[in-house]
Amino acid sequence: MTVGQQMYDFAAELFPLNRSITGEGVRQTLKMCSDRIAEADGVGFEIKNVASGTEVFDWTVPKEWAIREAYIEDESGNRIVDMAVSNLHVMGYSTPVDQWVDLDELKEHVFTLPDQPDIVPYVTSYYKERFGFCMSQKQLDSLAPGRYHMYIDSELFDGNLTYGELVLPGESDEEIFFSTYDCHPSMANNEVSGPVLMCELIKYVKSLKNRRYTYRFIIIPETIGAITYLATGDHLKHMKEHIVAGFNISCVGDDRDYSIVHSKYADTLADRVLLSVLKSHTDGKYSDYSFLKRGSDERQYNSAGVDLPVVCFCRSKFGEYPEYHTSADDMTLISPEGFQGGYDVMIQVVDALEYNRIYVMTQPCEPQLGKRGLFPTVSKKGSYDAVMAMMYFMTYADGRNDLIGISEITGVPVKELTEIVDKLYANGLIKIL
Repeated sequence: MTVGQQMYDFAAELFPLNRSITGEGVRQTLKMCSDRIAEADGVGFEIKNVASGTEVFDWTVPKEWAIREAYIEDESGNRIVDMAVSNLHVMGYSTPVDQWVDLDELKEHVFTLPDQPDIVPYVTSYYKERFGFCMSQKQLDSLAPGRYHMYIDSELFDGNLTYGELVLPGESDEEIFFSTYDCHPSMANNEVSGPVLMCELIKYVKSLKNRRYTYRFIIIPETIGAITYLATGDHLKHMKEHIVAGFNISCVGDDRDYSIVHSKYADTLADRVLLSVLKSHTDGKYSDYSFLKRGSDERQYNSAGVDLPVVCFCRSKFGEYPEYHTSADDMTLISPEGFQGGYDVMIQVVDALEYNRIYVMTQPCEPQLGKRGLFPTVSKKGSYDAVMAMMYFMTYADGRNDLIGISEITGVPVKELTEIVDKLYANGLIKIL
């Protein structure tokens, strides 16, 4: 079974859970993710709680939301919509209601997408107390005049915002940072794909011997979770001092595109490495968005006063595909192939960062590669072509360029250059500046 298939299967397990920015669905998701990454060595996420009412910069951690049942029924007892069928049928953070109303009043509490009449929207109201339901425009138009029973069994109470954190130490205290979110209900690409890819990426980083960098991974509720994480403890101070590259992971399960949303000034190591990998992995067929097109937690990490070197990686970018924030973002939208592609990009990013040093040749002039088994010993047409990438690398391994820079100059993918580094290093032909 491919890694992509394993990821897809795990996504199917997470998909039904009713997540929000707080609550039991978040805790269940984090536990399942933690169990998954702990299978081999017992090391999972540290699950942390921040109490409702905690001041986090200009925000306040909200009350926790719990919901047990939500539906609309007609006078004959037929359920028009039911949260048990799709948790998108209830507006996130809805307050309780148990009321009979006529059709006109019902429509005041129903959200639809008139321009996408066959699908159900995802709607929330986190910071103003109200209730609501969601259905397709086509279904709403089909309702006959009459009386309807609106019922939501929910509560808002002083509880916690919950997130997961894992730090894997390396040889250096310089850090690579990965962030994703777990705050949406049953949507596949926009929700479960991020935590699923994060889990597999953690397993890969765990497998690396002699890790150069320390790696910090968090799964948080979007926006308020990132703000809370940065505002609590000494996270912000520590991250500003130690993070050299960071990646927000969002919408990474479909197979239609690859995307980068740059950091604020598009000039960080994270921008360079992800761009380099995408260019080679996709043969240049990817979408390149400036920070002005931001939308996920890269907003917080690049905000004034935070200024962390973080980019966002997506397959099809949030807000750019028609199924985004609707019931059409289901398990048919993502695929094992989509997951595999996202995973391949991220492990190439990790490998590139681990190898990204400034290398210097130990010999003046071109070394004799043939006696080391690195060059064909018979010279004929075409034989030189096989080692041109190595020759390119040796030319620019002059103390002026890091590995990504050499890739940018020569057009040789970083993935191929890392193999060249191993060969030259093993033969004593390069050193690290």
